[in-house]
Amino acid sequence: MHTRLVILGSAFILSVPGIPNRAPLVVHGRVSDAATGNPISGASISATESRSSAMTDAMGQYRLVIENAPADTLRVVVRRIGYMAATSSIAVKGRSEIVADFGLHLSSVSLDAVVTTGMAAGAVALRRAVREKVRAPTTMGDIRRQAEPGNTEGYDAIDENPFLLTSDRPLSTFSVDVDRASYSNIRRFLNSGKAPPKDAVRIEEMVNYFPYSYPSPSQSEPVSIVTGLGNAPWNRSHRLLAIGLKARPISLGDLPANNLVFLIDVSGSMESDDKLPLVKSAFELLVNQLRPQDRVSIVVYAGNAGLVLPSTSGSDKTAILDAIARLEAGGSTAGGAGIRLAYDVAQKNFIRGGNNRVILATDGDFNVGVSSDAEMVRLIEERRASGVFLTALGFGTGNLKDSKMEKLADHGNGHYAYVDNLLEAKKVFVRELGGTLRTVAKDVKLQLEFNPARVAAYRLIGYEDRLLSDADFANDAKDAGDMGAGHTVTALYEVIPAGAGNDPDLPEATRLRYQRMRPELSSVRSKELVTLKLRYKEPDASRSSMITRVVVDGPDAQTQDFRFASAVAEFGLLLRESKYRKNASYRDVIETAGQTLGDDQDGLRTEFIELVKKASALQR
Repeated sequence: MHTRLVILGSAFILSVPGIPNRAPLVVHGRVSDAATGNPISGASISATESRSSAMTDAMGQYRLVIENAPADTLRVVVRRIGYMAATSSIAVKGRSEIVADFGLHLSSVSLDAVVTTGMAAGAVALRRAVREKVRAPTTMGDIRRQAEPGNTEGYDAIDENPFLLTSDRPLSTFSVDVDRASYSNIRRFLNSGKAPPKDAVRIEEMVNYFPYSYPSPSQSEPVSIVTGLGNAPWNRSHRLLAIGLKARPISLGDLPANNLVFLIDVSGSMESDDKLPLVKSAFELLVNQLRPQDRVSIVVYAGNAGLVLPSTSGSDKTAILDAIARLEAGGSTAGGAGIRLAYDVAQKNFIRGGNNRVILATDGDFNVGVSSDAEMVRLIEERRASGVFLTALGFGTGNLKDSKMEKLADHGNGHYAYVDNLLEAKKVFVRELGGTLRTVAKDVKLQLEFNPARVAAYRLIGYEDRLLSDADFANDAKDAGDMGAGHTVTALYEVIPAGAGNDPDLPEATRLRYQRMRPELSSVRSKELVTLKLRYKEPDASRSSMITRVVVDGPDAQTQDFRFASAVAEFGLLLRESKYRKNASYRDVIETAGQTLGDDQDGLRTEFIELVKKASALQR
């Protein structure tokens, strides 16, 4: 039995008589513009009495499934940037299917602009940038708006890792990296018809953006290790060694209590539609996942920093969402003051054994007080010892300080993501919530020892800003990357086999007068390609543990996941115009990715192929 209704604007009561009291409840339908009837994509639909949420597709369709629906009333809220929220209260008497179509009205405020936005599903929608007329109850006083300046995006230069002779440098040591910001940032450029800056292309973040079906670790270890070996697609005379890590997954119900501080930039540079309005919608998705034992505080900063919501239980979603809805942009950017206050609030409400985390949302344009990269890094390093972790989220176009955001996350025991649309926000705050909020292994380092009898030279693809000295591997005082629940990490090495004396990529050997390497093992007879060591700490530990694996040379052993990862890496080489790209081509990337789609439930691999096609078209 189901009932159809149309909602325009505010609240209503719907009763479905004669239905037994069973769950789940399914609510689905279409969201459209009330004036034009056009479908609205990217609208969020949530049920406040549960953690259920959904999002409309390109045709405005949604499907909301509520497990263990409340026996009496269900409150459903539909939100979309630029439109007034529609709220419904549904009287429920058990399991039912309800078809609910929502018509949203544009916010009745002044029209600033009309922009075209590329959505991940390929749909193109027109949306209006609007201003809300209610200010947050901050201590900042009245702030004047300021016009956004010209394009001042900042990226650190990347010097690609070279090939290293195994005889000179048998060890390769680096910190893992679960950041994924580079890929979604590249997507933003390509969807707008532009090639990304070369230094915005961090290949390891592109590869790690995608989920992979690596096996979960044993109960005794927080991280599993798998390897694969095959020919490098862009240079068939070279081999490609793939290393896959997976952190222990944790179901959302088993996550410890969260003490979260939302640190939100409300300065003038955040005024555009793809910044603060998107930030607000993104945090609404997270709030709808919270449990009663979780707590949220909200700190904002512009010319000054202020606490707009003291620590509040996740059961009081209305209070949290109302505080978010009242935020408005304007003024300069005192990021340092905001970070200090956010950490102070997190420590004041610290949950022992829980997840204590600051979630920073900004374009990274700090220009008041502590603002330089070095100053900000030192500030974060001082605070990370408190047991409070940091998640950095970048937003917006034209002003993104990517280099600063990455440094803050790297030094704050956290990770960095770039949110270019609401679907990406759903990926970070819904699909990957455990990894976003719960660290299961910190200071994770990898060290590989290559066998000179099997490997003449090697090159780590990406991770240029994560390299460590060999001595840092066993140094527990050295900070490294952290892995959240269910996170996967993939690292790729391009390997020149032993005996390839005429290979043009082979570096010249260093001639030593006094030293001569004497391997403990008869490497000439050994089939071992590399010995792999992984160090990690438990989240609350100060001493590390180590896992060791040996990779044996042999025939190709690459799964669909590793082949897809190689296609993503090849795409990165092309975007960077890398001198190591050799025979790489967009056509080969598309072909390999198309053969390795797998289930692709979220459509991320299919979307990848579309982005490769767009990048290829820009080269013509």
